[in-house]
Amino acid sequence: MSDYAPRHRLATHEVANQPPPGGDRDLLAEDLPLREALAREAPAWVAERLAALGRETGSEDVQALGEAANRHPPELRLFDRHGRRLDEVTYHPAYHQLMRLAMEGGWHAVAWHEEGHGGHQAHVAALYLLTQAEPGFCCPVTMTHAAMPVLRHSPHVETHWAPGLLASHYDPRALPAAHKRGLTFGMAMTEKQGGSDVRSNSTRAAPLAATQTDPLATTRAEPTDDGWRLTGHKWFCSAPMSDAFLTLAQTEAGLGCFLVPRFTPDGERNAIELQRLKEKCGNRANASAEIEYRGAWAEPIGPPDRGIATLLEMVQQTRLDAASAPVGMMRQALGEAWRHVQARHAFGRSLAEQPLMRAVIADLALEVEAGVVLSLRAARAFDGAARGDAGERALARLLPALAKYWHNKRGPGFMAEAMECLGGIGYVEESPLARLYREAPVNSIWEGSGNVICLDVLRVLARHPEALEALWQELAPARGQVRELDEALGGLERLLEAPPQELEPQARWLTQRLAQCLQGALLLRHAPNAVGETFCRAWLGSEAGPAYGVLPSGAPLGAILVRLTS
Repeated sequence: MSDYAPRHRLATHEVANQPPPGGDRDLLAEDLPLREALAREAPAWVAERLAALGRETGSEDVQALGEAANRHPPELRLFDRHGRRLDEVTYHPAYHQLMRLAMEGGWHAVAWHEEGHGGHQAHVAALYLLTQAEPGFCCPVTMTHAAMPVLRHSPHVETHWAPGLLASHYDPRALPAAHKRGLTFGMAMTEKQGGSDVRSNSTRAAPLAATQTDPLATTRAEPTDDGWRLTGHKWFCSAPMSDAFLTLAQTEAGLGCFLVPRFTPDGERNAIELQRLKEKCGNRANASAEIEYRGAWAEPIGPPDRGIATLLEMVQQTRLDAASAPVGMMRQALGEAWRHVQARHAFGRSLAEQPLMRAVIADLALEVEAGVVLSLRAARAFDGAARGDAGERALARLLPALAKYWHNKRGPGFMAEAMECLGGIGYVEESPLARLYREAPVNSIWEGSGNVICLDVLRVLARHPEALEALWQELAPARGQVRELDEALGGLERLLEAPPQELEPQARWLTQRLAQCLQGALLLRHAPNAVGETFCRAWLGSEAGPAYGVLPSGAPLGAILVRLTS
């Protein structure tokens, strides 16, 4: 809630020239690019269902929950008062209220309830809005959403676990899954010695029959009815209070994928020991743990030697979320900067009237518009793939990686620029800009850092040439409209003719350019000319520079900025 009647006439001065209190806002109604993208990319029901969420996430109450969840990070509770092992994490009540907002709204499950009919677009748009309340709690929402494709690899596992995943209910209690209506899922892949090189994982899995005599044995690869035992460590376990975790472990056949429940089938706490919670730069509302499996009970999913391929289906979903969340964060930062410069006066007029500030804000607005169109287009590809559309399936292989890499590379600089628009008041913790700045790098690191993503782009292009063909088809309608885009596309075509050994050192430039060209093409096709043409001239032409606010001469700033208040 806004503070009631704060004193502005103080003993030594009067507090003036400040923006008014925020008040309740409607994050969907205020976001013209998002509304346009939803009208174009998604069935009508998506925007209708999102309307309430836009009002909730923009309300003062929910914004206050986000601040409280960030200021009061989770705490590790290893033992009860008598020394019995618990391995639990306790959260501030605000965190649980935010989780209820997301889970009881069904935003973790809508992609699967409405798969092929706008469900992925609804999920991505909801995540974009939820991120503007507090990014940290969105991690378990994303993980739970993304677990569904992995469960489908085992009919038995899907039958047992999918109903809880798909339920619109949030129950934070540490109880066996059978005692709860709604369930959450986490993931644990990386280890100390390998990081992204998960093939070097050392966690071992053995059928339960073998472990009864030797707890570290791995005598055979076939599962038994009694399950398997996992022994090893994981350097990062996301959402450690989840009801189940998807993880990787070595079998005799190779690296396998396993589901590790918090409680064993007989109702005992599983031997998943939390070693510590990570003290992270940002993402403070969310717990990330280092864990050890001490003979933890697990059940296999998919072929015992195809664990990476199985779990990558989850990663593909989380990558799209990791591409969309930074755009939501950028939108929140843009809103803070725009409201401030409209109300703040210097040198005789508001900051929003001054040409250089207008160029900065307009450039930030272009970045958000480009991120929105690319995120929603990628989400539509996921729904199209679910319907069996070969072209959309090809795009779904490529677009999440392009968007994840580029949106996250833009995030930290974007937050710094928005913070600079506010000046010193933006640098203190009372402003959300400081929190957003700390949060900005996380989605670039999680689910594959920059180099990993760019190498994955090269692999997709090499193994699935239909993905590049589908991308050229997506770009084709925009050709011939703006010289800068045509020249950039010509440069890409020449670059892609290089042999693989020459292409790898340029993988970052290739990934960046593919993402930017697709953003420009989508804006030319679907946004006003002022937006699409200015974006292409600013970011694809010879005048392009690394700093925001360097727009081409004659850029229609007014036509871009008016969309912030439409």
